[in-house]
Amino acid sequence: MTKKNMLKIILIAIPIIVVVFLIIVALQPSTYRVTRSLAIAAPQEAVFPHMNELQKWEAWNPWGKADPNMKLTYGGPASGVGANYTWAGNKEVGEGRATITESRPGQSVKYKMEFFKPMAATSEMEFTFKPQGNQTEVTVNVTGEKNFMAKAFCLFMSMDNMIGGKFEKGLADLKAIVESAVR
Repeated sequence: MTKKNMLKIILIAIPIIVVVFLIIVALQPSTYRVTRSLAIAAPQEAVFPHMNELQKWEAWNPWGKADPNMKLTYGGPASGVGANYTWAGNKEVGEGRATITESRPGQSVKYKMEFFKPMAATSEMEFTFKPQGNQTEVTVNVTGEKNFMAKAFCLFMSMDNMIGGKFEKGLADLKAIVESAVR
């Protein structure tokens, strides 16, 4: 095979590979969901304030532990609907805002999560509390939309792998805090 033929094959193959990659990315799901649960030996009423009062997040928030110098600014009421905080931290935690959009005492707390850096995005996060005998099952669900770039990125790294472990760590820290307080 001559160099000219080899070059011709390469020049034809590259656009085909690019087009196939773009089609694969475009066919990826446009939404994601990450869910984690943990049973905590405490009643729902003892767990609920740790999600409903954003200043209590600092004790168990895994992203806060990833950047101890993260700057937090609180706004709105101290708890419940409208309570919010903005954060600005290192490249691992980025910048964004969390706002409580729904608060049902002892049942659930929903948040709108807005991310400004390193990439702009919005997601919904919900903590639910379900009685299980003398324990409360705490479940966190995070859902969001994936734009084209996020779809491409998620071909190599899933959202579940990226943030699931952080939620597991956060729930474990929450468990330790709540269970030690109710003893």
